[in-house]
Amino acid sequence: MSVILESSFNIEDIIKTPKSPVRRTEPKPTELLIKLRKLQQAKKSLEDEVKETMIFRCARKEEEDTLTAEALQLEGTLHEKEELNRSLQLKCEDIQLEAQRQLEQIHQKEELVKQYCFQIQETKLKHRKIRMKFENQLQQLMEQHKNLSCCFSPQRLPAEIQSAEYTTEQLLKAEQQKLEQLTKLQDGLSHTQNAEMHMDTCEKAP
Repeated sequence: MSVILESSFNIEDIIKTPKSPVRRTEPKPTELLIKLRKLQQAKKSLEDEVKETMIFRCARKEEEDTLTAEALQLEGTLHEKEELNRSLQLKCEDIQLEAQRQLEQIHQKEELVKQYCFQIQETKLKHRKIRMKFENQLQQLMEQHKNLSCCFSPQRLPAEIQSAEYTTEQLLKAEQQKLEQLTKLQDGLSHTQNAEMHMDTCEKAP
């Protein structure tokens, strides 16, 4: 806001007296009154201009104060926004770190799931092998049971028992004969040792 105030009166024009080419004479009262009125008008005009200048200065001062307040307010708002920006930046960094941590956890969980799936597959394969081995053993046992059922049927059981008793009796007799033969051999050996000892004693006697 710029205002240029110009005065419509020139005091010098009012004060200076016209130069007379002839001799200097005393001014007339009417001329003095005219000059006095002009001076009063000039004074009033100057007072009005001073008043306008003061009003203008007050308006400029108020405008400057308003601009200073707005500048301070803008500085405060800028400071608040900078603080908010720093806070948001820190939050963004925290969110990024948390997202990275969650991604790492998800990756670890995926690796664990893969390991568990592999272990489950291995366990299933082991169980399948064990089941197949069990089925083979069961099949062999069933075949053996069939064979035993054929050999030891209820119809042949008495004959088999009698044959087993006869075989046991023959084995016992053979064992008894072997024991008797062993006893005879021991008796003969003892008799021979005694005879040799007796002969040695006779030979040594004078």
